[in-house]
Amino acid sequence: MVADPNAVKVYTVNGVAAGSSSSLPDWLTRKRSAAKGKRAAKEQVEGALELIQGFEFPEASNRIKSTRDGHHVVATGVYKPQIRVWDLDQLSVKFERHSDAENVDFVLLSDDWTKSIHLQNDRTIEFHTQGGFHYRTRIPKFGRSLAYHYPSCDAYFTASGPEIYRLNLDQGRFMTSLSLQSDSGGEVVAVNTVDVNPVHQLLAFGVEGNGTVQFWDPRSRTCVGVLRLPKSRLMPTGVSDSVSDSLSVTAISSRVDGLSYAIGTSTGHTLLYDIRSPTSFSLKDQGYGLPIKKVIWIEGGSRMAGDGMVLSADKKVIKIWDKDDPSSNFVSITPAQDLNDVHHIPASGLLMTANEGIQMATYYIPQLGPAPRWASFLENITEEMEDQTTRSVYEDYKFVERSELRTLGLDHLVGTPALRPYMHGYFISFKLYDAARIIANPFAYAEHQEKMVRDKMEKMAETRIRAKKDAGVKVNKSLAEKILKEVERDQKKAEKKKRKQAENGENADEQQQENDGDKPPQKTILNDPRFQAVFENPDYAIDENTREFALLNPSTAAQTKGMPVRKTAVEDEDEESDKISSDDLADSNESEGEKNEGSSSDSSDAGELNTFDPRSRPGQKNTRMELNYNRTSSFNRVPRVNLVPMQTASGPRALDKNATFGQRRQSTSALKGKKQGSETNARLGEDGAMEMTWTPSASAVAAEDSIFNDSGEKRAGKKGRKGSEMFGAGMERGVVPQPELGEMERQGRTHRRKGMRSGSKNVFRSLK
Repeated sequence: MVADPNAVKVYTVNGVAAGSSSSLPDWLTRKRSAAKGKRAAKEQVEGALELIQGFEFPEASNRIKSTRDGHHVVATGVYKPQIRVWDLDQLSVKFERHSDAENVDFVLLSDDWTKSIHLQNDRTIEFHTQGGFHYRTRIPKFGRSLAYHYPSCDAYFTASGPEIYRLNLDQGRFMTSLSLQSDSGGEVVAVNTVDVNPVHQLLAFGVEGNGTVQFWDPRSRTCVGVLRLPKSRLMPTGVSDSVSDSLSVTAISSRVDGLSYAIGTSTGHTLLYDIRSPTSFSLKDQGYGLPIKKVIWIEGGSRMAGDGMVLSADKKVIKIWDKDDPSSNFVSITPAQDLNDVHHIPASGLLMTANEGIQMATYYIPQLGPAPRWASFLENITEEMEDQTTRSVYEDYKFVERSELRTLGLDHLVGTPALRPYMHGYFISFKLYDAARIIANPFAYAEHQEKMVRDKMEKMAETRIRAKKDAGVKVNKSLAEKILKEVERDQKKAEKKKRKQAENGENADEQQQENDGDKPPQKTILNDPRFQAVFENPDYAIDENTREFALLNPSTAAQTKGMPVRKTAVEDEDEESDKISSDDLADSNESEGEKNEGSSSDSSDAGELNTFDPRSRPGQKNTRMELNYNRTSSFNRVPRVNLVPMQTASGPRALDKNATFGQRRQSTSALKGKKQGSETNARLGEDGAMEMTWTPSASAVAAEDSIFNDSGEKRAGKKGRKGSEMFGAGMERGVVPQPELGEMERQGRTHRRKGMRSGSKNVFRSLK
């Protein structure tokens, strides 16, 4: 049975919490305290359970194993290269022992820690006993792994070559080495790992480069079979043959049933094989494409997991999955540091890791198995450890960005221990941060107090009884009012439609009422929870003074600046209909009263469009006539133009170009009034129109009258046109004979003019 990965809980009982993204920096989680007069210092992780005291190395750890009796843990690390043993019954360090070279791999010969073999990275092999270092020898090539065959007392060492070096501990000498051959007949480049089956003692060697596993019988010291991995499934598509030959086996683990093998590859895949079949029955992709560091069969002690679980780990992630369902993970653990080795405490849910960090991590998974006997108290304190992986509150430090640091005047501390660089900013002590903030802004406390008072007043104001339009609207009130107006307009149209349907018949009205009863309230932006923040959060407030708002809403921006805004035809029509409906409702009572009295309207007034009588309603206005006048005037407005002077502005009496017509008239009348011999009067009407009257002077009339004598005959010296008679002030009467027209004048021009300007080339053509 595979559990839900989200339901499986992983508790970190030693080291940094799992998950590099959620872990805190070492300098923040670790505190160093030294006793007075002593150089030794002790580091402690805040808020974490330290299951085993001193479960760490000065720099990093390489390998970790537990003894078969379950009372000790042995690990190797650097720097300096050393071996440490922890007593699990006491949960503390038992001893540490230094070596000359860094450890590559080791194996425990006894059931406890007293006898061990260590393969070093300088080609040496060291034997350690309870008293300390016992013996040292060397192998020809650099070793990569080792294994111990208990029935024959042979230790097998794989190296960067085809030979498998065999050291017999009973005889105390090297025996004939095993030489591996490739499929093509050549020698093997190197052997990465070796495994000894605990049931039938079959040797399995993981070969580098050709993607094969060779099985050898230790009794006959011959190869009994070769397992070839499916390169087509493991290697990415589109790679060349030379690259596909680089498939290597990096980890091998045999199961206690003697038939199953787990094989890890350099491509990040784990394959499960039955020794009786050359085809894998399960394949797991780790996901990172990194070489597999360790594969382990988890047997016994499983609760929810059951038996048959497999652990595969590369340097980034540890995954535990069911052998029958590799697609889903039972649990996935991402340590804070790169992994070097993983060890599972048999028949329990405890995992120990050796990693590239100071502290070695220990994880407890209750669903995987019970706590070991020496840590049985973990069963009772798991609930107290749940907050380790989710800690995000920094009690003593404040995270600030570089811009805020410059504002506080602390940018000169960059590079000093006072500022700890982290991600895109720095961590600074809270005490230093508060002191710098008070110095940079002495009124910070007063501003904070004022803000608290303002927030409290706003909170109290929310409890007051408000109008329906202001309910829940804190920002963008103009937008909310606009939406409410649109909703009211739609409601009025719906009511008008109802009245029309009611006039047509009662059935339609009943049907409409039923539909209205079933219809939910109209959904708008105001009552939509998705847009609730638009009218409550000040961050979404619309700034009506910006240029972008003016471009998107030109009429609103003009109205804000005090300019008159012309309404659209739809708005005028809606406003007019609202006013007319209100007038009809106000006049309905009077009209019904007149009808009840039996009074009848005059025949002359029945056909008129406007029946408003100001004499019967003193003090009231004709609303209908004013609306019609405003509508007509709104479409026939005179554009605003600046009048230009009637004459060239020159001289000392010249007028300004913006002078009005009356000013120009006064100036011209003052200059030419005597010469014209006339009087001109002008006045302005109530509507802004100008009225002008012109009266001829006596001298001008006398001059015109002198043309005729007393009998009305024309005097000599004044000639009129032939056949006409002049009278009055320059008027004439009679028939004026028309001159005779020629052929061309009567029928039109029959040929083109000569000597005229050409319209095409704008030149005179020569007359030839």
